Amino acid sequence: MTGIPLIIAFIVAIAAMILLISKLKVHPFLAIMCVSLVLAIVAGIPLTDIPGVIGAGFSGTFSSIGIVIILGAFIGTILEKTGAALKLADMVIKVVGEKNPGLAVELMGWVVSIPVFCDSGFVILNPIRKALVKRTGVSSVAMTVCLSCGLYISHVFIPPTPGPIAAANTLGIGENLLLVIGIGVLCSIFPLIAGLVYAKVIGKKIKSADEVSDNGEVVKSYEELKAEFGRLPGGFNAIAPLLLPILLMAASSVVSMVGGTGFFADLLKFLGTPIMALAVGAIFAIVQLFTAKKGKDFYAITNETLKTVGPILFVTAAGGVLGKVIASSDMVNFITEHAEVFQTLGIVFPFLLAAILKSAQGSSTVAITTTAGIVAPLLGVLGFVVPIEIALVVMAIGAGAMTVSHANDSYFWVVTNFGDMTPEQGYKTQTLMTLIIGIASMVEIFILNLIF
Repeated sequence: MTGIPLIIAFIVAIAAMILLISKLKVHPFLAIMCVSLVLAIVAGIPLTDIPGVIGAGFSGTFSSIGIVIILGAFIGTILEKTGAALKLADMVIKVVGEKNPGLAVELMGWVVSIPVFCDSGFVILNPIRKALVKRTGVSSVAMTVCLSCGLYISHVFIPPTPGPIAAANTLGIGENLLLVIGIGVLCSIFPLIAGLVYAKVIGKKIKSADEVSDNGEVVKSYEELKAEFGRLPGGFNAIAPLLLPILLMAASSVVSMVGGTGFFADLLKFLGTPIMALAVGAIFAIVQLFTAKKGKDFYAITNETLKTVGPILFVTAAGGVLGKVIASSDMVNFITEHAEVFQTLGIVFPFLLAAILKSAQGSSTVAITTTAGIVAPLLGVLGFVVPIEIALVVMAIGAGAMTVSHANDSYFWVVTNFGDMTPEQGYKTQTLMTLIIGIASMVEIFILNLIF
């Protein structure tokens, strides 16, 4: 099959996948795999070749990203269990100051969510948010929106969060994670500002349950929160598992750029690969774990991490299968022949596709990995060939993957419930906020695409 019928088959396949995941509650892994198989048959890929295509898409994703995702999640879990996440938050507050609690909690979330999933990050930092609300007298809703916003932005933009790593690998710039990190930080500026402004506006219009009544809950002070961990890690120990991988990848990029040779250069290139850089970060995290006298929890933390990343790995690999099926069909050739149609959309195309998938099925990670698999064969057609252009495509996918969070997204319920809001209030705060920061992100990405 080729031409318009193949495009129609593709659209029907995506619609079927959305229906299976969002309405029929089929697990994303099974839904994507089934749709990939049916699409492969309909697209006319020889039956004897289909098992190989599926296997190649699945194993290729695992070999390129599996270990990276596991190590990133492992670091995040240790930061959570040792109180290092609290220490990082405390460091941000000291830099920003208590006179700007909204900005402080937003940046706090933005930093913490780089290694920690946004939903668990919200649970971790929510007690601090409540303490700040009591201490400063600012709107609880505004602080909830700020925290959610900060967590969400780095969750979709900045590795080692699994989504951006998966997209970078799928799109062929997995060895340039430092570039992706840098562009992710840059692309966070507009949405962070937009989220902060919206939080201040909506905080004046909506009151959460903890603002209109006293539910008797005792809000803990910073000192009490810290006391639960005994003694928090030092600043260097808290930030080392995050900072050292970034520095190693930076050093490797510099050495490669200047054409360095010799043992030391080779060593830096070795340690600067994403897998080895994150392995170094994991080693420092383990040292932190034992320093905090929680070495006895090492096995349980490792087991918890593997349980957490397992579903993500399989969904990511399924997204790789769908991308391989598309690449093996005649769709790329057809689109290439009609490139001008897609070139008119440019960088907006991956954003819209990810936004459709996100809004329909709820998971940002699924939206990112699936969109990356679809877009990967089309990069040349869309005119994105150099690493910085492809990094912006990763960002466009991430921006779409947070547009919007609503009732089919677990994070929506985390924010709504822990923020003491009703579902209706959640739509006016969390859902509308994700729409605003998604659009703000895309505006910035569009401008950067014009510049680069």
